[in-house]
Order: sequence, then structure tokens, then C-alpha cells
Amino acid sequence: MTASFPALRLRRTRVAPWSRRMVAEHVLTPADLIWPLFIADGTGVEEPIKTLPGVSRWSIDNIAKRAKEAQALGIPCIALFPNTPQHLRTPDGREALNPDNLICRAVKAIKDAAPDVGVLTDVALDPYTEHGHDGLVDAAGYVLNDETMALLVEQAVVQADAGADIIAPSDMMDGRVAAIRAALEEKGHRNVQIMAYAAKYASAFYGPFRDAVGSRGRLKGDKRGYQMDHANAEEALREVAMDLAEGADTVMVKPGLPYLDIIRRVKERFEVPVFAYQVSGEYAMIEAAVAADMGDRDALVLETLLAFKRAGCSGVLTYHAAHAARLLGA
Repeated sequence: MTASFPALRLRRTRVAPWSRRMVAEHVLTPADLIWPLFIADGTGVEEPIKTLPGVSRWSIDNIAKRAKEAQALGIPCIALFPNTPQHLRTPDGREALNPDNLICRAVKAIKDAAPDVGVLTDVALDPYTEHGHDGLVDAAGYVLNDETMALLVEQAVVQADAGADIIAPSDMMDGRVAAIRAALEEKGHRNVQIMAYAAKYASAFYGPFRDAVGSRGRLKGDKRGYQMDHANAEEALREVAMDLAEGADTVMVKPGLPYLDIIRRVKERFEVPVFAYQVSGEYAMIEAAVAADMGDRDALVLETLLAFKRAGCSGVLTYHAAHAARLLGA
């Protein structure tokens, strides 16, 4: 009998849930997630962030509780960002070098509470400067590269001394990865990783983050003089190549979903662990859609996170980390 349809039916493997699981090309697990957390001064503090519904700033005692939560959920790593008190913000961001600052105290608290959870710390001056830039600024408003880099090196060593497992320079100064790697080696921190924000774009998606760390409204000008132009892709590959040559262990693309093409090109070119930051604006858009009854949170979160894995990511920094881990562990 002549078949009335081609022998190959691609839908066959899609019919049953067990079959879909069996042939899935990519799998998302809690181990793929890094949970960004915001630190506030004080004790017993939980400050909801208006532009990031469901996200709060936590005092250090509560950050330690979040670390235990991450451990229970199977989330391997936490990323920390401070909301530095106003009186400690200066033109040169010197609070970044204080071994007793919010970041360093939070790292120590996490290591006491959940020693098996990795801690990633941000290296940049914008949470500490009164002008909101990632580095030192001259009289003309130009962010100084080499002078900033010297402070970033000190900042990285202070964080490593506190117990940070991954140093993540997000400043986009040229040459900073090599300088930080040399300093970490010299100070005996040979096993502290560097995850370079290698392709960090000057993006419109960062607004809620700046609210979270208290830098919105402080910024004089913009960051297009050092963060990447979103028109460029080949330049991202040059940035990644430079950071890897200078000693980065892993690299990051930021933002996430609008730059899946960059993630794919980086992974295919370099075959190294690539991470993406699903940034605050991306998170806020999902939450706004849910609030407007325009989408299901669970489905949106899991679909977007799996998109990063499909593009080639080893992991994702996401504010939905705890929620996603609960869904994946259910």
C-alpha cells in the first residue's frame, strides 16, 4: 500500500511528555543559575525595589539567609551588588577599597552561613562614586582608563581577601583583566576566578538596576564612551579575545536576550564558558507582562532562560533565579 504521507513525521517525538524530555537538545537546571542580590546597610532590612517588583535590597543578615536559600535550591552562586550609603560616595569611589564595606562584610557572612555557595563580586566604581560612573572622571567628564584600573585592582584584591570566589570586572576599562589577574596571583589568590564582563553594551535595559544600587539620577552624561555600542558585533569578539588572553576564566555578555546572537558567536568562536546577564530591564518587562495579565510568569521565565542555554550559555545571572530553581525542582 502506497503511503499517503512521507515516512518521516517530526511530530512523533513531540506527542508524549516523556518523549519530549528524552530528545530535548538542551536542559535547564538550578545549577545553570547565578542569583544577583542587592545589599543595604543596617540589620533586619528588606527594602522592596519599586522598579524591580519582587526584588529587594537586603541587609547582610538577610543576605546570609538568601545564601542558605540558594544552597537549598541548588543554586551554585550568588552575585552581590551594594547600595552604598550616600555619605560614603565620593568622586574617587574610595569606599570600594574599604575591607569592611558592604560587599566584603556580605561575602564573609555568606561564607559563614553557606560555605558551599560561590560568591561573585562586581568590580567597578559606579556603586561608590557620587557621579555614577564606573571609574575616575576628569574635568571634561572623560572616564580615565589607567587611573581607574589601578583602583579596580585594589578593589579586586580586597574582595578576594574577604573570600570572593569570582571577581567580575564590569567596568569595561581596557587592560583591567590582566592587571587584576597579576595582582591576584601576587597576593596568593591563584584559584580566584575572573568572570569578565567582556561584551557589556551601553544599554537602555539597565534602568531598574541603577535604582537598586542608588545610582540613577547621579550619572553625569552616559556610559557610551566605555561600554559597547549596540550596533557592533565584531567588536564584541575582539573584546572577548582580549579578556581571555589577559587571563579571564569565563566571559559574560550583557544584556541577555537582545544579544543572543553575540552569545552564539562568542561560544562558537572561543569554545569557553559563556555567561549572560538577564538584566533588570528584561526582568522588569516580564513582571510588567505578568502584572498586565499578558503572560504566565512560570512559562516566560523558563522559556527565556532556556533560550540562553540554546544560544550557548553555561549559565545565566537572573533575578528570577530562586523562582526558576523552585520550578525546576518541583
